[in-house]
Amino acid sequence: MVALTRLDCAIGSAAIMRQALVQALHHTMHRRAFGKRLVEQALMRNVLADLALESEASMALVLRIARAVDEAQHDPAAAPLARLITAIGKYLVCKRCAPFVNEAQECLGGAGYVEESMLPRLYRQAPLNSIWEGSGNVQCLDVLRTLDREPASLEAFLAEIDRAAPLHRLLREERRRLGDLLASAPAEREAIARVLVERMAVALQAAVLLRGAPEAVADTYCRARLGGGDLRCFGTLPADAPFGALIDRAWPDAVA
Repeated sequence: MVALTRLDCAIGSAAIMRQALVQALHHTMHRRAFGKRLVEQALMRNVLADLALESEASMALVLRIARAVDEAQHDPAAAPLARLITAIGKYLVCKRCAPFVNEAQECLGGAGYVEESMLPRLYRQAPLNSIWEGSGNVQCLDVLRTLDREPASLEAFLAEIDRAAPLHRLLREERRRLGDLLASAPAEREAIARVLVERMAVALQAAVLLRGAPEAVADTYCRARLGGGDLRCFGTLPADAPFGALIDRAWPDAVA
């Protein structure tokens, strides 16, 4: 039951993120400033593209978890993977939801803060799923417990990463860093549990995108999210990232 409701929380957060993205895209497509639409402004394009990238990665991850949960009902070999990545995905997607919605609010300016828009309601809802069915710390401790008690879960997770690692150099490097984190002494693991779970989730998102998303999406995600550092503010994609392609994937013809 807990696995299913944690999956519900992750799906709900991904859905809130998608709705916040739609609101930001719609506003910036119609609001004009300094002679052109906001969606045509270079810095805003970076923010919108980054939000679109995060939204797609979150949805791809929760769908991969949902597949694992479904398969676990009739395939015992799938159960260890579902056991581990449900907590991993719930942690990251739900944690990223609130700052995501706040960034979408900024795209609307003051209009995104007042009650006449949808964003304040989404922002009030955003923190709930990170608390419901286990807070962030609970998810991380559950991951540590699973790693200790169910070695098959870690094997299934690493196999998932290894299937996609040949597709991108940065994922191969992240795989090596994950190995170092996972090899930490048991006494140190709890203190770095959030770092470990975040990096596992980001690596899994990258693996899912590399195997199923267009190159523009998967490559940009790897370049922006992999590298060993913490996740950062939205709107800081590399200057040569395909902003138009990412925005257009979220809302076709938005930048036409």
